[in-house]
Amino acid sequence: MSPDEARMAIGAGADSLGLVSSMPSGPGVISDSKIREVTQIIPPSIDAFVLTALDNSWDLIDLIRKVKNRTIQLVDRLNTGNYQEIRASIPCVKIVQVIHVMNEEAIEQAIRVSSYVDAILLDSGNTELPTKELGGTGKTHDWNISREIVEQVDTPVFLAGGLNPDNVVEAIEIVKPFGVDVCNGVRTNEKLDPAKLKKFIDNVKR
Repeated sequence: MSPDEARMAIGAGADSLGLVSSMPSGPGVISDSKIREVTQIIPPSIDAFVLTALDNSWDLIDLIRKVKNRTIQLVDRLNTGNYQEIRASIPCVKIVQVIHVMNEEAIEQAIRVSSYVDAILLDSGNTELPTKELGGTGKTHDWNISREIVEQVDTPVFLAGGLNPDNVVEAIEIVKPFGVDVCNGVRTNEKLDPAKLKKFIDNVKR
């Protein structure tokens, strides 16, 4: 996301922005310096989520300090260290954990992490591929599983994965998430599409 795209999204009524750090796959990756550049133009009323595939708590602490952002979105499982180490080092940080809904195991995964994070985001990646799919797939998943996760946890749940202006209303009606997240669904030729963006946000907020 460029500064111009950030301004476009804010002007269209977006409540938060996603800034994609280094990833093994998926669109929209920008450098840490570009993330800092974009965050400087975002008003305090708009949250910025820095997406990262890092799975080591101390690497995540270094990233948060480098990009100077208050919300971090973990698109993979935390394999080394723990959430408490991140919070102890940076008390003001908000942690959003992505759960990739491949099957009903996602329900137990969400329940296990729910008390340690500030929010959960349900996406349609595949962590079992040789090169993990960790977002931006353009694919939907079983929204009935997502709805059950919303019902099972007290933590705010965001819904992502294949959402677009034409299916987001149905997704909200089925899942009843705290919020929704979109990437490819509002892009044309990999660029943010003002018409699609406006239609998506209008449909979400109606």
